[in-house]
Amino acid sequence: MTEPRTEPLGEPSGEFVQSLARGLTVIRAFSGDRPALTLTDVADATDLSRATARRFLLTLEQLGYVRSDGKLFSLTPRVLELGYSYLSSLGLPEIIAPHLETLAHDIQESASAAVLDGGDIVYVARVAGRKIMRVQITVGTRFPAYATSMGRVLLAALPVDQAREIVTATPLEALTPFTKTTIDDVMAELAVARESGYSLVDQELEAGLRSLGVPITDARGTVVAAINVSTRSGVPVEETVALILERLRSAAAEISRDLAATA
Repeated sequence: MTEPRTEPLGEPSGEFVQSLARGLTVIRAFSGDRPALTLTDVADATDLSRATARRFLLTLEQLGYVRSDGKLFSLTPRVLELGYSYLSSLGLPEIIAPHLETLAHDIQESASAAVLDGGDIVYVARVAGRKIMRVQITVGTRFPAYATSMGRVLLAALPVDQAREIVTATPLEALTPFTKTTIDDVMAELAVARESGYSLVDQELEAGLRSLGVPITDARGTVVAAINVSTRSGVPVEETVALILERLRSAAAEISRDLAATA
C-alpha cells in the first residue's frame, strides 16, 4: 500500500502553501485499508507532530470533512466534493447510473443513490421518472436520514450505538403528520431495516410519497451507499413491496458487483 506523500511533487515554488499541503496529506492518510485512525496513527502516517496533526484534524472536523468518536477519526462523504469533477471524468457515476436507468425504466418510477453524511443523506446519482415530489432532486441534494428509506438503511448498517448517537444529535422534525419523531421510534425502524435488509418509508418525508431503499456494498461487504425507488402511496404497501423490492435488490447486487470489480 502506498503511503501518503508528505512532500510536494518536485521542488516547491515560492508560492507553495505548506499548510495546505499538510492538510491534504492528513486527508490522504485515510484509505480503504485504514478508514479510521487515531491521532497517533495520523501523526505517524504524515510525519507530523501530534499537536500539528490534531490541529489539522480538528479543522477538518469543523469543516465537515472528518468525524470523530473521541478516539478514532474517519473521513465523511463531504470529502467527495473535493474530487467530484475528477471522479466524474473517471466514470464513477456511470457505474451506478445505468443500473438506475434500467430500474427506473422497468418500473416506471424514479430511482436514486445516496451516501450518508452525518444525519443527512446526499444524493450522488438519480434517474427521474414521473414527477411525484414538490422539490427538485439533483446530485448533491440533502435530506434528513431519519425520514428517508436510503437514510434508514445507511444508519442501520452502522453500529447501533453510533446510529443512536447520530439520531439523537439530529432534530427530529415532523415533516408530515406521518413522520416518526422520537428516538425510540426511529431506532425501531432501523432495527427493522437491519433485520430485513431494506427500508420502506411511507409519507414521512413528503405527503403522498412512498420510497423503498436497499444498501450498496463494496468489495469488503461494507455498506457504502444506498439506492431507492420513489413512488406514490396510493396502493397497498404489500403491493409496492411485491412490485419493487426484488428488482431493487437485483439492481443493488449488480451495482455492488461493479463497485467491487473496480476496487
